[in-house]
Order: sequence, then C-alpha cells, then structure tokens
Amino acid sequence: MKSLITSALLLLFFLPATAAAYDFVVDGIYYKINGNEVTVAKGPNISDVTIPVTVTHNGTTYPVTAIGENAFNGYTGLKSIHIGDSVAYIGYWAFEGCTGLTSIDIPNSVIEIGDCAFIDCTGLTSVHLGNSVTLISYLAFCGCTGLTSIDIPNSVTTIKDCVFEDCSGLTSVTIPNSVVEIGGNAFCGCVGLTSINIPNSVTEIGYGAFSYCEGLTSIVVESGNPKYDSRNSCNAIIETANNTLIAGCKNTIIPGTVTKIYQYAFSGCTGLTCIDIPNSVSTIGIYAFSDCTGLTSIAFPNSLVKIGSGAFICCTGLKSIYISNSVTTIQDSAFEDCTSLTSVTIPSSVTFIGYYAFGGCSSLTDVYSYITDLSSMVSGSNLFRVWLQNGVFDYSGRTLHVPQGTVDAYQADESWYPFFGSIVEIVRGDVNGDNNVNIADVTATIDIILNGDSNAAADVNGDGEINIADVTAVIDIILN
Repeated sequence: MKSLITSALLLLFFLPATAAAYDFVVDGIYYKINGNEVTVAKGPNISDVTIPVTVTHNGTTYPVTAIGENAFNGYTGLKSIHIGDSVAYIGYWAFEGCTGLTSIDIPNSVIEIGDCAFIDCTGLTSVHLGNSVTLISYLAFCGCTGLTSIDIPNSVTTIKDCVFEDCSGLTSVTIPNSVVEIGGNAFCGCVGLTSINIPNSVTEIGYGAFSYCEGLTSIVVESGNPKYDSRNSCNAIIETANNTLIAGCKNTIIPGTVTKIYQYAFSGCTGLTCIDIPNSVSTIGIYAFSDCTGLTSIAFPNSLVKIGSGAFICCTGLKSIYISNSVTTIQDSAFEDCTSLTSVTIPSSVTFIGYYAFGGCSSLTDVYSYITDLSSMVSGSNLFRVWLQNGVFDYSGRTLHVPQGTVDAYQADESWYPFFGSIVEIVRGDVNGDNNVNIADVTATIDIILNGDSNAAADVNGDGEINIADVTAVIDIILN
C-alpha cells in the first residue's frame, strides 16, 4: 500500500539504474574518483560482495567513502554485502529491490542513508545501524516487508518521509531520545506495530506518520516533550499549543480539550468501531478517518464546523450519518464510497458541499436536507453520484426529504435532483419518519434524548438542540 506521498517521492527521486560514470575497476567494482577519495559507482552482480576500506589505482590508495546511486539496484541475486568502515554515505536507490539480501550491517562510519537506499528489499529481516547515522532519508527502507524489528541508534536525529512505510512485518521499533523529526508516512502501513513511544526530543511529526498501522493499540508521548503530549492517557499524539490531535489508534479517547483532528490522524485504523468526538472539536481534517472500514457509527458534536476532503472516504461500515447543526462546510469526497450508508441528514447550517461529497454511496436510500435556501450555498457537482464501470446506476429507490415549500427548488438544482427517484417534503414533528405525527413520535423523541442519539427530525423546534422542549413541540403539533 504505497501512499500518495510515496508515489510522488518515487517519481521525484527515480534515476535509471545504469553503469554510472566511473574512473577505474578493481575486483569487479566500478569506482569514481572524487578528489582524494572514491565512490562505488557500480557493484558486481554476484551473491557475496565486500566493499573495501581502501582501494589502490595507479599507485594511489583511496578511501572508499560512499556507495553511489543505483550501485546495486535490482541485484536480486545479492545475498550478502560487507561494507567497509570508511563508507560515510549510502546513496539513492543503492540496494533497491535486492530481494535476496537478508541482513545488513551498516558500520559506524556511515552518517547518512540516502533516499530509497533499501526500498523493496523484501527479504531483509535484520538491519544493524551504526552509531554514527544521523539521517535516514526518504523511503530508505520502504517496502521491506520481512523486517521485524529495528533499533535506531541514538545518533539519529531525522527520520524522513516514508522511511519504514509498508514494513508490514515490523512489530517493534524504538525511537531514541536523539530524534527530532519523524517525517510524513514514516511508519505508514506498519500493520504489525502495536505500540509507539515518542521521546521528548521529537518536535516535528509529519502527517500520516502512523497511518494504516491497524495493529496499533498504544501511543505514548513522554512527559516533558515541548511540542506534543498524550494528555489523560488518551493513546494519541496531540500538538500541545493548538490542541490538534495528529495521530490516533483504535484505543484513542479524544480529550475534551482537542479542537482539531489533523489530516490522516486515524487513516486505515480498521479496528476502530466507534469514536466519541468531544464538543470542542471544530475541524476534522482531510482523510482524517479514511479507510476506517470497521467504523459503524460516528456522532458529530455541536462544535463541529468543517468536515475535510475525504475525511470519511471508504468507511464502508457506516450505516447512517447525522451531521450536527453547527457544520457549515462539507468538502470534496468527505463521505465518498461509504458503501453501507443508507441515511444522511444534512442540517440547515451547511453553506458548502464539495464535489462527490457522498459519491459512490451505493446503498443510500434516504437523504434529509434541512437547507431551506439553495441559492445561498455552494454545491459541487455529482454530490450523490454512483459511478458504475458498466451501465448506469438506478436512483429510483432513493428519496430526498426537504423542508416544506422547497421541493421545486431542489427539483431545479442539478446538484440534487438527478440522484433521487423522488423528492418529498419533511413533515414537521414526524420524528420516526412514517409521514404521520402522533404519540409514536413523542416516544421516538424521548428515546433519542435518553440514548443521546442525533436526528435532525427530533429537533422539532429548530433550536439546534434535542431536549424536552422538542417533546413539548411534538405534543403541541398533535393537539393543534
């Protein structure tokens, strides 16, 4: 599962694996002279290779200080590599796709491991990093599915984007107190990880750093960290200054002080079945809960204002959504491909719904829109469209429920009418949806209050809250 950021980086850093320019060859290894030292430009395609500390050419002895870009790229027959302790740098794509390589011992002389250095070395099960490494660069060990544990030495300060992405066999990782930066998607897709501890040295964590880690049950930020915290033992990483939750797991309890859920915070958290979003959160960021396939219910607080693009895309377990009466913005693809979704309630507060916001919701039967003035809002195209590879989707089984007196407006709006078989008026006080107002609706309203459920139809008096005043309003409708 390669993330979008990974795909972009692969394109950015791709260099064809050719025999790079070289100055001489010794024992099948091509060398390039750089002043008083040399770089391995290309290695021999054999099973066992030793990179010497020094090499002599025309009477001059040079230290071997780097393994160059693509030096062993795609050598699937390479089983063992011995790196001399003069090497300080391992270059881009140096061992990319060396699937026969099972272990690597990086000597203490190495300072930097370059972009994609060991990407897709799927046979790699053991890596020893020397105690001089300071930088592990982009995608360095991405796709090393056989890797089960990694001890990062306390010399490392930077773990760049996607370094361990899709290391699906990784079950244990220790981040030392020297690390300052953990890049975006750094551990994305490490499905075997169960716990993560963020030391107090870390002051920068990129988005999606622990996304799609579906086995993660514990997240702890050490006390004393100047930027992040795990307040109230919440099993999450929170940016302290702005109360933004940037990474969570299936055991996260969102504290009542959090104001924003950051992009990709819970992406791919398939074990998450429900989440209580407190009445302090105003923004749910882009793709925040994307691919949370186990999520069956979500309660939006009355503090929520914005639901970001793709926030709940592919949450295939969701069955109904009631959007709270504080929300003004639902961005593109917010609920795209929620294929089990049958009912959606959109409040009158909404002023913007983005492109394909509910697209691909193939089980949708009822949409309740309480928007009274369509001319005052902005709607993207294909809000409720279902694309089929072959044929055209049948919308005849869908009903759009709208406020009294607005049917004509909805029937004239191309963002709405093409995707419904019928458009009908909402009957005020009809809480249970049977098109009648009677004692059953009183009971339904009381049940909603007692169970803490959300249902726009139960807000009979239109004050944005569901309480005993709405029970009284239903009774008044019945009596009058």
